[in-house]
Amino acid sequence: MNKIELLAPAGNLEKAKIAILYGADAVYIGGKQFSLRSRASNFSLGEIKELVDFANAHHSHVHVTVNMLPHEDDLDGLEEYLKKLDEIGIHAIIVASPSIMMLAKRLNVSYQVHVSTQHSSTNSKAVSFWKEKGMDRVVLARECQMEQIEEICKKNILPIEVFIHGGMCISYSGRCVLSNHMTLRDANRGGCAQSCRWKYHLMDSNREVSDPHNLFSMSSKDLQAVDFIESFIKMGVASLKIEGRMKSSYYLATVVSSYRRLIDSIYENGYASKDIIEQTKREIAKAENRMTGPGFYKGIPDEKVQLYQDHDETVTQEYVAYVLDYDTDSNFATLQVKNHFVPEGTFEIFGPHIVSTKVYIGSVYDDKDQLVDICNKPMQIVKTKWSGPIEKYAMIRKIR
Repeated sequence: MNKIELLAPAGNLEKAKIAILYGADAVYIGGKQFSLRSRASNFSLGEIKELVDFANAHHSHVHVTVNMLPHEDDLDGLEEYLKKLDEIGIHAIIVASPSIMMLAKRLNVSYQVHVSTQHSSTNSKAVSFWKEKGMDRVVLARECQMEQIEEICKKNILPIEVFIHGGMCISYSGRCVLSNHMTLRDANRGGCAQSCRWKYHLMDSNREVSDPHNLFSMSSKDLQAVDFIESFIKMGVASLKIEGRMKSSYYLATVVSSYRRLIDSIYENGYASKDIIEQTKREIAKAENRMTGPGFYKGIPDEKVQLYQDHDETVTQEYVAYVLDYDTDSNFATLQVKNHFVPEGTFEIFGPHIVSTKVYIGSVYDDKDQLVDICNKPMQIVKTKWSGPIEKYAMIRKIR
């Protein structure tokens, strides 16, 4: 049996490489055309080629989303684009439109074609339909419950992909027109304004029924499926998907590395211990800025999985520095400042091969060897004498 795939999102080249370095078996990205998440940086064909080369060197795969629901004027250049992706050597495309799926198959491309979650595939008959059409994998609807996923996997029709982490759409499988109606930004063509997360005055005729000091929203808690990973592995799910192409490199590094260690522990020990479950949840929480819940995996979500009033999305500032280099002769680390921090204190480091560890940062110097009392210039390059675990690409954060 193949080891389950950990599939991570990436909104640009830097994030994609971080996700791979921190343990993703594959990353999914959007091109400049035919992809949702138009506000993500997205990838030129040249960047996709660079990423494929990087992924191949690290034994990972690249999936490209071609998942918009195209209108007539969105189709120009589609065939050429699909052929170019084949030349570049990607592993798969993730597609929402059946016409694009069938076009890719007619072109006899070498990459796989995966059916997007937007098709709301919720049963084995739907999966069988996509097998008859020649598809290679089905991303199940996020509305599926655990028992339903298990039944589908038992039939072993096609490889199955499920979401395990990230944002949940308030509408069924992303079929929402609220953004389009309110802002003329089409959610199904990459422009979602996340109108469900706005604050609203809830009215009954001319009478306000919402609290004017704590307004109403329709947002769902983010998905967090740490408790279900062992079950997914035993069911025979092919791929575990993290959502969040708009998220930061720090978020990706934290979430990907946490699930990576959990998955590896389950394969090594045969089960997920209580300790690794709790450790994974603690680690992931260090990067979260929204409340989380089990989605549909414990049944139909009730009001406890919604965010009708509580809606805090403050940007976290725990991430303070990125390790650019380390000189083993001088023991000096070269860091890039990410957020405000004061030297001469205890912090936490984690990396592709480093589990979260407390470290002390002493005196810090700028590129002119001048002592820096406060590191408050984002992207500034500084150096510090280092003691303790360290590696290139590691990240340093404040201790909560």
